[in-house]
Amino acid sequence: MLFSRFFAPTSKDAPSDAQIISHILMLRAGMISQMASGIYCWLPLAARVMEKISKIIDEEQSRIGSQKVYFTTIQSADLWIESGRYDAYGKEMLRIKDRKDAPFLYSPTNEEQATDLFRKYVKSYRGLPLCLYQIHWKFRDEIRPRFGVMRGREFLMKDAYSFDLDPAGATRTYQQMFRAYVRTFRRMGLTPVPVQASSGAIGGNMSHEFHVLADTGESTLYYDQKILSASDDDELMSTFAVSDEKYDAATAPLREDELMVSKGIEVGHIFYFGKKYSESMNAFVLDANGNKVYPEMGSYGIGVSRLVAAIIEASHDDRGIVWPEQVAPFDVTVLNLYPDDAKCREIAAWIHDSFSASGVEVLYDDRTISIGEKLADADLIGIPWQIIIGKKKIATGLVELKNRKTKEIEEMPPEKLLGRFRS
Repeated sequence: MLFSRFFAPTSKDAPSDAQIISHILMLRAGMISQMASGIYCWLPLAARVMEKISKIIDEEQSRIGSQKVYFTTIQSADLWIESGRYDAYGKEMLRIKDRKDAPFLYSPTNEEQATDLFRKYVKSYRGLPLCLYQIHWKFRDEIRPRFGVMRGREFLMKDAYSFDLDPAGATRTYQQMFRAYVRTFRRMGLTPVPVQASSGAIGGNMSHEFHVLADTGESTLYYDQKILSASDDDELMSTFAVSDEKYDAATAPLREDELMVSKGIEVGHIFYFGKKYSESMNAFVLDANGNKVYPEMGSYGIGVSRLVAAIIEASHDDRGIVWPEQVAPFDVTVLNLYPDDAKCREIAAWIHDSFSASGVEVLYDDRTISIGEKLADADLIGIPWQIIIGKKKIATGLVELKNRKTKEIEEMPPEKLLGRFRS
């Protein structure tokens, strides 16, 4: 991809209305553009990151047998009236009517629709267990949208819905999803902190939030420091960690000097709520003896668009974003510092073409701008590797390979570069 053709309207100026670093850097890097309060267009750079995040999620959901669907973004209000949540959900739900004056809503979550789909087509216990998921847009009319996409009204979310025959099966599904979430976040270069949490409007008696530690987080977490280094998923699930809603100093199992207190950004939430929706919506199957059984259900969410901001909050420096390689919009950027020089153009174009042909995602900055602007944009956008091409080095048959995170620079002949990036 040539930067001269890539739509990334970068800016060196910090926006006056942005309060946290991810909002500032996403605007400066040309990743998002605000359309209304809490509603953003996602530009190509951000779209590429979200696609990388979504791919990891898809792989980990498939690994545990979840099947991908696309529920509708517009739902009939009748389903929510049937479950009893239509009035209880509150003003965050965007309620609308069609031309026939029928009540609808813009989807904030999909428990009702998943249950309705299940009851239409699954009639026997042989159809269980079943887990359906999607990655789709949601809308919740936040009373005070803030912090850019971190607390927006429209957002991209992965949501899954599971159906099991009995509590033992539902618990296994919950634990499988817990482990899948840990793998998912770790593959994105994050250290997830799973905490016991309140079930809120979803309901249920078992719930975990997954947080990324960051000073800008809105939640306060109380936890045993061991959770940050735990490598075993069972240890993660059993180590003490709660959100502020669940914390009680009188019952905490740790001494005050052992207790860690940090701010966290919630990026995922899983729930096991039993028969709350299957019973209220009469979604049942017949067991081996022909008896009615209401399935045990759970739901599992990941904030995909919020993750983009959370990763930036966890990985940046004073120059800009520092993307983990797993979710970076490109693998490498080629910086031709002298685009008017024929030899520099030749080498830069050769690197771009050979990398692209080998499946390495490369952004070639071929723009005729100052060296300072070019280097500043590269650091701002935060692609993990920079290949810097200058006249003096090219004259000696070398280019510079710079690690964006460590800032270490290695000099090497251009023909040896590709071997560093092939898997």
